[in-house]
Amino acid sequence: MTANESHQPFLARHQFLIYRLFSLAGLVPVGAFLVVHLLTNASVLGGAKSFQDRVDLIHSLGPLLVPIEWAFIFLPMLFHAAVGFLIIASGLPNVGSYAYVGNVRYAMQRATGMIAFVFIIAHVLQLHWLGRPFGGGHFDPHHATSSAAENLRSLPVTLLYVVGLLSTVFHFANGLWTLGITWGLWTSPAAMRRANWISVAVGVLLAAAGLGAIGGLQGVNIKDAVKVEDQMLRRARLDDDTNHATTSTALAPVSAAQP
Repeated sequence: MTANESHQPFLARHQFLIYRLFSLAGLVPVGAFLVVHLLTNASVLGGAKSFQDRVDLIHSLGPLLVPIEWAFIFLPMLFHAAVGFLIIASGLPNVGSYAYVGNVRYAMQRATGMIAFVFIIAHVLQLHWLGRPFGGGHFDPHHATSSAAENLRSLPVTLLYVVGLLSTVFHFANGLWTLGITWGLWTSPAAMRRANWISVAVGVLLAAAGLGAIGGLQGVNIKDAVKVEDQMLRRARLDDDTNHATTSTALAPVSAAQP
């Protein structure tokens, strides 16, 4: 390490590695989770049962769900956000060496990243159980549709969700394009144009899924949804009791025959 390098900030000294980990975290697992999350939410368009089935599948992980969330969602997301804010604060040229990146697109990537971060924090506090100490955590996994719809009844909240959703989707879709540049996947103008259309298609599809979910929740009849969810919950508990009884009977010792 030279004398000049030793006086550089940590981010500048390790820029090559950090940028690649930063972009990779934005794709997997954070980006993968975003895709699954939006498509799962869009299932509400198929009715309360459709959405509840998918939520039940996720929560069937039981005690494994919390460590999976932290290992594959929260920690990578916090890493991606922390590096992103360091890039913004340091003023380092994240993609300044690429001649094909427009200033507007570059500025929007940074702006939507900040909006997405605030939105995700607010979203988690409002619906996830982590928000309960702060008066949030209103999502009920046993009443997925009704509890989500109840929290989107306010017009200001809905509008904020639309802005947050579109910012998050743009940040991810545009990030796919810049990720390919960072990793050297597309270097020619023709390859960048093709990648651009792929990013646009991904963004449009995810935005449609997210907006469809918001619109679907707006149209939910909460009382009807609760009836469906209660019925599914009773059936699930009955199945659990039946399975437990069957297992207990199978494991019970057989008494010896009396002489």
